[in-house]
Amino acid sequence: MTVPYLIGSLIILISLFFNRNKKISYFLVGLFVLMQGFFTVYEYQHKNIEEFGYFVPNAIGILLLITISIISIPAFIHSFIYFSKHNDPDKNRSIYLAAMVLLIAALSLAYLSNHIGLTWVFVELTTFSASALIYHRRNLRSLEGTWKYIFVCSISITLVFIGILFLSIAVQEVGHADLSYTALLKKATDLNTFWLQLAFIFIFTGYTAKLSLVPMFTAGIDAKDKAPSPVGALLSSVLLNVGFLGIFRFYEIIAQTSLLLWTNHIILISAVASIFIATVYMVKVKNIKRMFAYSSMEHMGIVMLGLMAGGVGYYAAILHLLFHSLVKAGLFFQMGQIYRIFGSKSIYDVGNYFKYNLTGAMVMLLAFISVTAMPPSGLFISEFMVFRALFEAHYIVILILILILLTIILWAFGKNIFKLLFSPPVNFNENNIEKIKPIESLSQFILFCLVIYLGINPPQQMIDLINEAVKNLPL
Repeated sequence: MTVPYLIGSLIILISLFFNRNKKISYFLVGLFVLMQGFFTVYEYQHKNIEEFGYFVPNAIGILLLITISIISIPAFIHSFIYFSKHNDPDKNRSIYLAAMVLLIAALSLAYLSNHIGLTWVFVELTTFSASALIYHRRNLRSLEGTWKYIFVCSISITLVFIGILFLSIAVQEVGHADLSYTALLKKATDLNTFWLQLAFIFIFTGYTAKLSLVPMFTAGIDAKDKAPSPVGALLSSVLLNVGFLGIFRFYEIIAQTSLLLWTNHIILISAVASIFIATVYMVKVKNIKRMFAYSSMEHMGIVMLGLMAGGVGYYAAILHLLFHSLVKAGLFFQMGQIYRIFGSKSIYDVGNYFKYNLTGAMVMLLAFISVTAMPPSGLFISEFMVFRALFEAHYIVILILILILLTIILWAFGKNIFKLLFSPPVNFNENNIEKIKPIESLSQFILFCLVIYLGINPPQQMIDLINEAVKNLPL
């Protein structure tokens, strides 16, 4: 099904690129969403069955595929709302929709790729498509954000390629040439640890650009700020997931060798540094979208801490990744409404949101509870499990440090959100406020309630998929 899906996506994105009729664009997007849903169901029903020698819909791939299929629906809906409020040329709209289809398709296939080189190709495609989306507004700020993103991601993807070359040397030394993940898992214990160490350093560093972790986190922060809000939703959720997947699948290979402890130390340093930097910037930042972006950086640090700690942390890391994707997408969808009312992303220019957009304000209040991992948010459960894993792995000092940093983040995030909701804005003209339809907040309520429900009452199918996803990691 992967090849028909790829061909169908190419046909639709090419049609969208050359089409200038709005109704036909809506039809093509609807067709793609239906194809995406059918593709997801098919892959779930054919789990672990190899397709064309390069794709295997394993548990982690299916979980991320379901996540992107859920988020892509409101992403397109809010994109159409965005178009209705901006007088964009037909050409720009066509490029935007084609790029979004390419981004979703490339991510979907990267999730299912069973070859480290093919994963690299699809990740590179996400850089091209995301760049076109970031530049959609065609102004100096979006141009700056686009070039930063292209520059940093180009360096990072080059680092990943170098890491793959080192890995191929290790594979060739044992008389093999297969770089599929299944083959690498089987041969992991035979591989030269020196080449594996070099490969991991380059691959990990390269994928941190997509995952928004230290050291390559800068590109993602600017991109989420400069891009339209529906694009920011994708960059802060499903694009982060492919960065995690690139690291996770190689981590599975490393975990079969004597390098596991060494690898965990590298991940620990990156994760703690990421949470620390996110804390510092969230205390100071006044740009709401950048605050959301640094929040993603914090959560990805928590995810990697869970992976590093092991035990229940493996399960918690995957669960936290999935819940964060849904919550952060909802936050960025709502950010589009905030900007339409106040015409600004600065916390100094907003306030009294309950007065101007009651439904949107309720969304933001629920979002604050969810993203800061307070009960009944599912993120509270996954974050608590990460803390438990750190405690059981005897990382007590690290746990205390993280708790202190997260407390500061909670205060900083809460201060700005409550300013948005309750404090009166300064020098704000109420005469020309746009009336936001409550129906526009429905997608966010659904996403947040889904996180709450899945945290309290996770379906057995999800539990089984997560447990299967981490089965290759040591207990």
